[in-house]
Amino acid sequence: MVENMDAMADNTKTYAHDYDQYEDEGKSAAALVEEILEDPDLPGLKEIIIGNWGGAWEEDCQALLDGIVENADRFANVERLFVGDMDYEECEVSWIMQGDYSRLWAALPGLKALTIKGSMDLELGEIVHEGLESLTIICGGLPSDVIESIQNARLPKLKKLLLYIGVDNYGFDGDADTIRELLDKADFPELTYLGIADSEIQDELTEVVLASKFMGQITSLDLSCGTLSDKGGKLLLEKLPAFPNVKKLDVHHNYLSVGMIEDLEGLSIEVDASEREEATEYHGEIWMNAMLTE
Repeated sequence: MVENMDAMADNTKTYAHDYDQYEDEGKSAAALVEEILEDPDLPGLKEIIIGNWGGAWEEDCQALLDGIVENADRFANVERLFVGDMDYEECEVSWIMQGDYSRLWAALPGLKALTIKGSMDLELGEIVHEGLESLTIICGGLPSDVIESIQNARLPKLKKLLLYIGVDNYGFDGDADTIRELLDKADFPELTYLGIADSEIQDELTEVVLASKFMGQITSLDLSCGTLSDKGGKLLLEKLPAFPNVKKLDVHHNYLSVGMIEDLEGLSIEVDASEREEATEYHGEIWMNAMLTE
């Protein structure tokens, strides 16, 4: 199934299989890449968005990734690639079976932006790409081996890094020190947007991010979708004025008090503190949830 049939105006197209195509017609990841290759619009596309390749909960996308690599010349024009753009009704994010991207870096030297949704069976391998400007991983839990690939990556042109950290039940097997090591070791000289989001330890990660070397160079800070409370909010109020380079703060989906939100919005920067959540108490314990987990 090809969506966005009128999207050639912006050189973008979405490709996906729906449930009936998968169940009744046996459509798969291999079939989807063949459909892309047969599309006469392919030579003019700058952006390809790949939704459900079929039963993403029981079949990984490796055949699709391999098809792109093996036909790299056909995808040389593609600058933006999103693999796994599907909502929870199609497949829960924690169920999306991803693949090995190790060969993709060399195959698509013209790629500028890569977005991956899902982290089950995700491998990035040795990341070396001279032109990639944006890397986003949306998931319910980011494994430490994926984080290690990113911290060792050679991405001299990377401007945006957005990572959904998630929770341990769905793949995150690290802690605050894991993210500290990532930010200590990563070498992204042109980074201007740093997002460490969707964590159940968002206050701890806020402290880690604010102490990182990237604070002196970024213009946008994204700590959204997690369990940010007034503890992390206080750190932001105290530390951000020392970094006049930061012009935007995204903390939407948070557990901040109304007063703390007002204080943050009083900073002389653009602040998104929408989607305020209320913590719940159960058997004497306080519960706060990251936005995207299962």
